[in-house]
Amino acid sequence: MKKRCQWAGEHPIMIDYHDMEWGEAVHEDRLLFEFLVLEGAQAGLSWSTVLKKRAHYKKVFDNFAIEKIARYDEKKRGELLSDPGIIRNRLKIEATISNAQACLALFDQGETLDSWLWRFVDGRPIQNSWLRPEAIPTQTSESEAMSRELKRRGFRFVGPTICYAFMQATGMVNDHTIDCFRHAELA
Repeated sequence: MKKRCQWAGEHPIMIDYHDMEWGEAVHEDRLLFEFLVLEGAQAGLSWSTVLKKRAHYKKVFDNFAIEKIARYDEKKRGELLSDPGIIRNRLKIEATISNAQACLALFDQGETLDSWLWRFVDGRPIQNSWLRPEAIPTQTSESEAMSRELKRRGFRFVGPTICYAFMQATGMVNDHTIDCFRHAELA
């Protein structure tokens, strides 16, 4: 039996996410944006809640197409607010739209989300060696710097804890505990 990080638990959706995605280096702008949206949506909720709604998020948010989301009008916002398949929080929905607009502003300056975000870890994953899950931080100086810069550029729902969870999810840090089979795979 494979040894996994404790947080993966026993639910198939969490195990699949742990085994196939969490900590894999992500360099595609659309997927990075998806994780920014989902991590922001998770604030105050469990990650399993978000994962269970992820497929519907992809459907109603046009597969996280940044350009489309940036142009959502009041009608679309109303549809999202009344959709039980997503987290119906007005601030989180508005943040998704304004974050897409902030991404476009970044693109207009000749940046990609990939190169801009990965600079907070000097372009390569930070390899941690945690023995126990309790030792894993909820934020770091890198996530604090990322949060500060994202907010300065108009992004919302990007506090240092959300940014650190984003960094873990997208492989900017390897926070699998050392007894987890994925730690060595991603090292």
